[in-house]
This record gives sequence, C-alpha cells and structure tokens, in this order.
Amino acid sequence: MEEIRNIYCVGRNYRKHAEELGNQVPSEPLIFMKPTHALHKAEGGLPLPFEQGAIHFEGELVVKMREDYHPDKPLDSMIGGMAFGIDFTARDVQSKLKEKGHPWTMAKGFPGSAVLSRFVPFPGEEAFRKVTFTLYKKEELVQKGQPERMIFPLRELVDVIGSRLGLSRGDIIFTGTPEGVGPVGHGDVFTFEMESGGQSYSFGPLHIQ
Repeated sequence: MEEIRNIYCVGRNYRKHAEELGNQVPSEPLIFMKPTHALHKAEGGLPLPFEQGAIHFEGELVVKMREDYHPDKPLDSMIGGMAFGIDFTARDVQSKLKEKGHPWTMAKGFPGSAVLSRFVPFPGEEAFRKVTFTLYKKEELVQKGQPERMIFPLRELVDVIGSRLGLSRGDIIFTGTPEGVGPVGHGDVFTFEMESGGQSYSFGPLHIQ
C-alpha cells in the first residue's frame, strides 16, 4: 500500500452498470480520483460512514503501473500487476453532488473507500480481457465481470489517463464495475475471487463494521 501513488478510477465502464443506475453511457472515459487515505486491505474489519446515508459496493479489477507511461510502450511492459478492488460509494452523497454538478470526491474518497487485494501477475493485454472476477456478499454472488465487456479497453484507459493526467510507476487504475452494485450494511462480509489463465485467486474476508 505504501508504494501506491495516485489512485485513478473509471466510472460507467460497463454498459449494464450505467443502465442500472439510470446513467448515460459515456462517449469517452469518465475519470475520477481517490486520495491514498481511501486505501484499505481486502481483509479484516472496515468501518464505513453509514451516518452519511447509503453506501454501495462496486467490485472492480485494478491494475498497477510498474513503468512510467509512454504512448509507444506496450501495456505488458508498463503494467506489473492486477488486483481485486472495491470502490465503496456514499450513494446518497453522490446523488446530491451530481444534482449540483459538483465533483464526486466527498462520495468516493472517504477512508476505506478504496479496498484493494494483494497484487497478482498481470497476464498480458490480451489475456487480461478474459480474466473473470467475482464478488460475494455473505457467500452470495453479487457481481461477476470480465474486462472484455468494458466499454473502453485497458489500452484506451491507460492512453487517456497517461496523456492527459500522467501515469507513473506506483499509480493504480480501478477499471470500472459491472452490473450488480448494491447497498452495504453493518455485519456484511465480502469475499473475492479472480481467475486468470487457469489460475484461481481468492481474497478476503472483509468484514463491514
């Protein structure tokens, strides 16, 4: 966690997720950021600010830069690992911010809002498209996704962020959540699974306090 620099996130990158929240499907990547104080391991206890209203989970794949961005570099050399992440969102707060046309930071950047598993090897640009990730809440499957269903593929995300904002070693990207997001409550337990090239990974449990 200590070596992570910037936390970039991508909103509405799965069509069905955008539709389930009644949002328009974007014509270009929707990028926002979280502070590093938002980071939390995908295990142990996690207190969330329920006093602010509804909190929703959004499971995602996360990639980490091992080299500084350059448009001529292949993804396989720039990205060193991938992880399972949850973008916890204060949904009531976000709705009010959206109504006013304000940034989402207060709804997306609270402590513990960027849950992150350990990183595993990045399988390469093509194989990444076939990675499957699943999120369970109280042992019930709530989300399942594959990068090949993303509206904007990983190469485009890296190019947009790298060229407009900058991407360096240690930066991470939450690549977007599929459909199935939902509310979180006290006592919920999350577990995570990822399959990549015949290799299975399990993470958690994460206990919501």
